[in-house]
Amino acid sequence: MKIKEIKALILDMDGVLWKGDQPIGNLAYTFKLIEASGWKFSLVTNNATRTISQYAHKLNGFGVDVKVEQIINSSVAAGYYLQKRFPGGGNIYVIGESGLVNTLAEYGFIHDDQNVLAVVAGMDRELTYDKLARATQLIRSGAHFVATNPDKTFPTPEGLVPGAGAILASIQAATDTDPVIVGKPSPRMYQIALMRMNVHQANTLVIGDRLETDIAAGQELGCMTALLLSGVTRKDQISQWSPPPDIVAADISTLIHEITEKRHN
Repeated sequence: MKIKEIKALILDMDGVLWKGDQPIGNLAYTFKLIEASGWKFSLVTNNATRTISQYAHKLNGFGVDVKVEQIINSSVAAGYYLQKRFPGGGNIYVIGESGLVNTLAEYGFIHDDQNVLAVVAGMDRELTYDKLARATQLIRSGAHFVATNPDKTFPTPEGLVPGAGAILASIQAATDTDPVIVGKPSPRMYQIALMRMNVHQANTLVIGDRLETDIAAGQELGCMTALLLSGVTRKDQISQWSPPPDIVAADISTLIHEITEKRHN
């Protein structure tokens, strides 16, 4: 990988910057190094449970100054996708939390269980059988099926717990229908980030902790990739992935130190 060609970073958040409410390393110092290197950056996550403003507030609490336009999650990607498919907006049925519901409302799509254009499913820690049943009925009646992301698990300080992908599997089994996935491994969010930063993918380093989503989307788009072992992926799993990531590092602090040092050599 040509370190000196890097002009921008696209960073995942869960498992890269934090686990739950615990930061991974000294994030304030890490982002000062990024700023000092002159790199643009975007924060891109499959997690749709928070709004962009909530993510900015969380980052500020860790000492990281970030603008809302630098943060993109799968709720935003779903909003972009739905606006393109249904320009007039309308009713949608959401399996997800307030972050997803509120973000999609900003794009003109209101959560309802009648006369819906689409079912949008993501992480929902208040999931009930009734929600799954209504989603199944709507999709079988012709509603479009959209998913925020396929992550089967979600990293927490206590270990992995079921993620959005586990919920999707239930809906897919009940409807015999595969969703349109707007989050990673789809490169949609990365394309939004590149557009906002006004950089070329060949000059962008994608940083994540999941091979099958973060790294896969970066490789599909033609970005350089860095895998961190601070989240979901274990070191012994890397040999099973082809082509391998350009860099493997223990965590975000180690990676940024490594590439900033190489950049000045």
